[in-house]
Amino acid sequence: MTGPLVDPGDVPEWLRGLVEVSGELDARTFTRFAAPSGTRTRSAAVLILFGEAGERGPDVLLLRRADTLGSHAGQVAFPGGGAEDGDDGPVGTALREAEEETGVVPSGVRPLAVLPELYVPVSGFAVTPVLAHWHEPCPVHAVDPAETAAVARVPVAELTDPANRFLVRRSGADWKGPAFEVGEMFVWGFTAGLLSVLLTLGGWEREWDHTDVRDLDVALARHEARVRRAEAGSRE
Repeated sequence: MTGPLVDPGDVPEWLRGLVEVSGELDARTFTRFAAPSGTRTRSAAVLILFGEAGERGPDVLLLRRADTLGSHAGQVAFPGGGAEDGDDGPVGTALREAEEETGVVPSGVRPLAVLPELYVPVSGFAVTPVLAHWHEPCPVHAVDPAETAAVARVPVAELTDPANRFLVRRSGADWKGPAFEVGEMFVWGFTAGLLSVLLTLGGWEREWDHTDVRDLDVALARHEARVRRAEAGSRE
């Protein structure tokens, strides 16, 4: 079942629009991919956790996966992962994974809505995004460095900054998608696609240059070089 889990009037005003519209969405709102008939998929869930951080305003919790992982190495993602026996549906999976990966305390999180299940061809997962409000924020960190390289609360204002948004494409592939570059986070693929739609649905999007299309590998290499220079400068 998708849609609101709470009364939209009982959530912060800046999140209300997303909760209200959640029951009207289907997978096509977010992706053109659908599992081919007869394809076996693995159930998974991600936690899209919005909070507030003083003068910075609303933010969202993201993590960067460890470079040594066998799949999606180094990519930025929402906390989440595959469903396990004993999980209480997608909400239970999303909260468990967030706690295991970032140290989020589930009691401080209020699930607001379940979004449509989305098929991810590269992994074969059928991922259910869970929208939530972080009403009692806690410190977060990379719980297991073998799986998670970094965790960050990324301000929505920085994600919507036109200077931080562009499109990426893979050389020789018929694919193009949104991307964000905020601090140490280079967001693309499934996570960037979700974020891009949510920023629009939430009424937060600002005009940005849709003609700025960059080669993914080149853009990633430049980002990583900038991060290394910044780290080296901070140690001097």
